[in-house]
Amino acid sequence: MTNPTDSIEFASLLCSRLCHDLLSPVGALNNGLELMADETDPEMRQRCLDLLGDSARTSANKLKFFRLAFGSAGGFGDAVPPHEAKVAIEGMFATTGRVKVGWLVEEQMLDKLAAKILLNLALIAGDALVRGGQLDIGAEKRPGLTEIVVRGEGPKVVLDPDLRAALAGTLPIEGLASRTAAAWMIRQMVAESGGEIALSPPGEPVLLFGASIPDRTR
Repeated sequence: MTNPTDSIEFASLLCSRLCHDLLSPVGALNNGLELMADETDPEMRQRCLDLLGDSARTSANKLKFFRLAFGSAGGFGDAVPPHEAKVAIEGMFATTGRVKVGWLVEEQMLDKLAAKILLNLALIAGDALVRGGQLDIGAEKRPGLTEIVVRGEGPKVVLDPDLRAALAGTLPIEGLASRTAAAWMIRQMVAESGGEIALSPPGEPVLLFGASIPDRTR
């Protein structure tokens, strides 16, 4: 794969990642429906309904997040209300309740590119909190650019080395996989905008991401 930005193979890697994330809640929906078909006990049927409800909410939350983080976010024009990004991020971590989200974004609107970068960095940092913890997200518009900061802290913070390399721009093309496709994509998007991504060093107890994105209207 010599040019993944124009490659069907890259699109398939990204789709594989999204399908992997949706497989569990959609599979739970299917299991719940199968149980409901054969179950006559009222208490067990209620448990099945609870399972279906939880799975449906999880699926809807993931789809809402993916729409903003990877899609065109149609219906929002050139900018996204930060509240929409906040709801999408909270929804991704609502199932387990282990990750608490701190929101430090006071802007009224975020450029779509900035929103995508914020959402993806938040997801990567949140996933690195393998035992839960605190995920703080901030964004601020300065003259000519938008600055984003994502901070993750918890009992155990683990960032996959390949994800770190993808964000840092050091991952070889041949090492690109479904789990690193989104990180590689946002690194390229930031670089093409003339911006930068910063990462805290490996082994630190706190995971810190920063991104500066120049205003594309300049």
